[in-house]
Amino acid sequence: MPPDHDAIDRINELLDSTDPETLNTSMRIPKALREAAAIAVNELGVAPSTTILTANALRSVLEGAVMMAVLERHYQEYPDLRPTLGDLAIASAEMDGHPLAQQPELLRRSAEEVQRRHPEATPEDAVLWAEAVDSCAAAKADPASEQGAA
Repeated sequence: MPPDHDAIDRINELLDSTDPETLNTSMRIPKALREAAAIAVNELGVAPSTTILTANALRSVLEGAVMMAVLERHYQEYPDLRPTLGDLAIASAEMDGHPLAQQPELLRRSAEEVQRRHPEATPEDAVLWAEAVDSCAAAKADPASEQGAA
């Protein structure tokens, strides 16, 4: 089901609000999470208070959810623009500075192979698969290196 434009618009409107009015709420959060937040505020100075830290975290999650909903809607309208696992594997390899980033066709083939076996594969899975393929190919090309490793 495509994300509701009205809901997205309303969330954005609320996030853009400059209304200073606050609301007292009671949220149940795990004790350890509350303690970690207090330490982060008091010792690391990540926010002036745990309330502000919590509000900022909630805002970040909501902003991310809106961005993902808009992106998903875009891909539903234009499915050919959705990146493939191969595209994502190449991007992941490039961002990590991985040497296989220079072999995009190997990454694309590896992504297709791993996705056939594991439909929920991640870009990192595809890069790892490509490493295995590349390593096997290198060992076959130089059998002496395989014997030396044993």
